[in-house]
Amino acid sequence: MLFLYFGWESNASTPPPNDPRKFFFPVPLEILEEIFLHVPANQVVHVCRLVCSQCKEVADSESLWRERCRREGYNLRDSSKTPEDWRLFYFLCKKRRNLLKNPRGEGWMIKENGGDGWKLEDVMVPHPNEVVKKNFVTSFQMCTKEQVIDLEKEGYSPTFMDKFKPDIKISDWYAPRWDCGCEYSILVQLLDAKQNVIQSYTPDTVFFDQWNDQEWKQKIHVFRDYRRGVRYIRFSHGGKDTQFWAGWYGIRVTDSSVEICPAVDT
Repeated sequence: MLFLYFGWESNASTPPPNDPRKFFFPVPLEILEEIFLHVPANQVVHVCRLVCSQCKEVADSESLWRERCRREGYNLRDSSKTPEDWRLFYFLCKKRRNLLKNPRGEGWMIKENGGDGWKLEDVMVPHPNEVVKKNFVTSFQMCTKEQVIDLEKEGYSPTFMDKFKPDIKISDWYAPRWDCGCEYSILVQLLDAKQNVIQSYTPDTVFFDQWNDQEWKQKIHVFRDYRRGVRYIRFSHGGKDTQFWAGWYGIRVTDSSVEICPAVDT
């Protein structure tokens, strides 16, 4: 039983008989869990967990992190899948975000700028995500652009990446122009500290004929079970038109994303 006295704790089974502090009281683990639910999650792991064996038991319990997920709205996308580690699920959900900067606008490193180069424009047809109003468009020679994500700078330490090897989910949206043929390609690489390639996603180039439906398509890939050492992610995509028309008649891309996410959500 854990005893508290105005914020102090003792692991003794009963308060010392001659102790001048007379107001020790036992705290059931259920109450301790409720207290921890109101403490910042990082402090629960790095401070509260180290106080005593009872605190460690509560801080490591499935019920604490399951309830924390429920209260903070981190729900399972597929209720038939249950996390093996609710604490890991919580922190992955809490940190989850698109690691690409400005996925619908400027701010990328241009690698190839053929023809009339890259251009930013309003979407020609509505995107499934109604928030998306802009896309990049390519020209009559190859256009590619990329971003390199530094995982440690984004809050994913080398120790965390090597210990948990969380799923890395990438997504990219692309669409042709209805009256011009074009091609689309994507390359995503997991890199080590020296930016050597650990694993790659390199699907076949996608070709569109002239007089197509002009609808948005999505590429999705999840990196799993990769080896230790991942420190960076390189995301590169692009394309061109296939009819050599001056202007911007090539593939359109937008709403690209790279996320570190729980396995049950991929």
